[in-house]
Amino acid sequence: MADAPQSPDLQQKYRQFLDLLPLTIALAGLHQSEGRPFTEDQIEGRGLTIKIAYRVARNVAKECLSGS
Repeated sequence: MADAPQSPDLQQKYRQFLDLLPLTIALAGLHQSEGRPFTEDQIEGRGLTIKIAYRVARNVAKECLSGS
């Protein structure tokens, strides 16, 4: 099955996400699993932490770019 063409807006948002990913992960402060798989609850919790950290990273980037 072929991939559907992506809109320029979606491509831009995806690129922004990838650009902010290192800052997002750093802000989230998540540790490695140390060889043990995470439980489903731990994965959900980490996912929520990453979502919140991404919002913060995006806001920091906006503030820095706006000169505030």
